[in-house]
Amino acid sequence: MEQAQLSTKNFLVVGRAGMDFYPQPPGTKTEDATEFFAALGGSSANICVALVKQGCNASLVTRVSDDAIGRFCLKQLDNYGVARDFVTTVGGEARNSLAVSESRLQEHETVIYRNGAADFEMTGDDFNNIDFANYSALITTGTVLAAEPSRSAAFEAFASAKAAGLPLIFDVDYRPYSWGSAEEAATTYSKAGEMCDVIIGNDVEFGFMAGHYDRGLEKARALAKSTASIVVYKMGEKGAVTITPDEEFATGIYPVTALKPVGAGDSFMGGFIASLANGYGLKEAVLRGSASASIVVTKVGCAPAMPTADELDTFLQAHAGPANA
Repeated sequence: MEQAQLSTKNFLVVGRAGMDFYPQPPGTKTEDATEFFAALGGSSANICVALVKQGCNASLVTRVSDDAIGRFCLKQLDNYGVARDFVTTVGGEARNSLAVSESRLQEHETVIYRNGAADFEMTGDDFNNIDFANYSALITTGTVLAAEPSRSAAFEAFASAKAAGLPLIFDVDYRPYSWGSAEEAATTYSKAGEMCDVIIGNDVEFGFMAGHYDRGLEKARALAKSTASIVVYKMGEKGAVTITPDEEFATGIYPVTALKPVGAGDSFMGGFIASLANGYGLKEAVLRGSASASIVVTKVGCAPAMPTADELDTFLQAHAGPANA
């Protein structure tokens, strides 16, 4: 993948949108709460918001339920400036995902409802009217691959995007509760990984793809040597290792006082890709993605907490460099 391909800053993002509930005030356990803060959620919707807030355009491809929750998601996408030309409303028993997530670190609990998920209803028809050549890249997360018919639809979209010359950007985002079996997930992720140009995941996810936790970094390196242009192997507090066919380097994290543990991965993806699109070098883009992740965990919500480019620059000015760099 040539970085210049991203410079048009117009991204097609495939995956879910949902509603997040946060018990109020921050620190409250869900079972003790009488008030909740509602926000747009869902990994792909969050990535869209992160991209838009940092000066890019993002179009979401998904399905939403024909009910109040689906309409909430549509309204939130509009509020954030995410294009929804390819968001389809589906009736019947399909429902948008709902996450109830506590803004607390100690004994944190997130409960996610994903039965009959509307986004899993996507088919190849959802991509028929898309001119892939108009976009800088296709971005998706592993969640979209967890069930049919959305899995087959995503692979059809991968093929169409590659035929149009688009880079494929993939966040592994392995969530066991969405999959029928670990074996099915491993096989599907391996297929997706071999097609994608940029792959982002954490050490557990790459270890899962490799068949053993201790071989995760080996798997990331193998993907960079064979099919991927950029692989980012994230290690939580230990930072990340970024691997390309030509180089490998480690980066640290920006320490903050976190309010919650969720949203960091989506924010990293948005900050990293937006920074590449805005012309930053690879290492600086990784660091900006890391800073974006640090910002999000200090605030309530995921989509609302995604930093703007100005907020990210202000944060970086106040932090001379990441820990463990």
